[in-house]
Amino acid sequence: MTTEQAPAIHVQGIEKSFKDLHVLRGVDFDVTPGTIFALLGSNGAGKTTLVRILSTLLRADAGTATVHGYDVAARPGDVRESISLTGQFAAVDEILTGRENLVLVARLRHLPDPGAVADDLLARFSLTDAGGRRAGTYSGGMRRRLDIAMSLIGNPPIIFLDEPTTGLDPQARIEVWQTVKQLAQGGTTVLLTTQYLDEAEQLADRIAILHKGTIIQNGTLAELKALLPPAKVEYVEKQPSLEDVFLTLVGEPDPAEQTTETSAAAAAGKESR
Repeated sequence: MTTEQAPAIHVQGIEKSFKDLHVLRGVDFDVTPGTIFALLGSNGAGKTTLVRILSTLLRADAGTATVHGYDVAARPGDVRESISLTGQFAAVDEILTGRENLVLVARLRHLPDPGAVADDLLARFSLTDAGGRRAGTYSGGMRRRLDIAMSLIGNPPIIFLDEPTTGLDPQARIEVWQTVKQLAQGGTTVLLTTQYLDEAEQLADRIAILHKGTIIQNGTLAELKALLPPAKVEYVEKQPSLEDVFLTLVGEPDPAEQTTETSAAAAAGKESR
């Protein structure tokens, strides 16, 4: 007899509004431990707002969420000890060297032998040769890899990557993709938010499409592709891409809705002040 594995992340009925602006309208999904779960949506769909709730930076108006078995509202301290969050822009100190950035975070986490921790992560992320250079001299891909390496200090079982390849060139994106795949292979649970269809297609074990504040579809890439009619065979059989699935489900983008999450973020900033 086997017991079903508890989800690493469980989200049920999460809602969030900023005054009259309804950003999340009842979001539900589970993330299996050790997998890459992609939350795919356009700008303003509510992806960053949801990540902020799951990482205890923002309170939901309704619904429940657990991360690593801990309720995000009732036990935020335990949640923070179980996760790491990498935002849309690399949060490295560009004056310090790559190694010094890692040592600093290891010391802040009160880990024994911070130098050994730093050296191990530099090797793991192919940054050993650049470890003695100031982070400000790194390429975009190297800076992002260093940022993710810093996030892994202390071996958090769950990592949130909020649009980790925003602004990166194609080569740097591929470097980050390889890093994310290695994380999952090592047993880390990854929740990835992205607006790039090819990124979700390349990385995710499971993809949820967030549109107008709700999850409109959730499944594997094969399951999502099966939502469309069978491929029409003419001279060449053309299989549906994730882009075909996404546009069929959400329709053409409405420019008036593109500023939704930007406005929500601004409202959140005013609330925090």
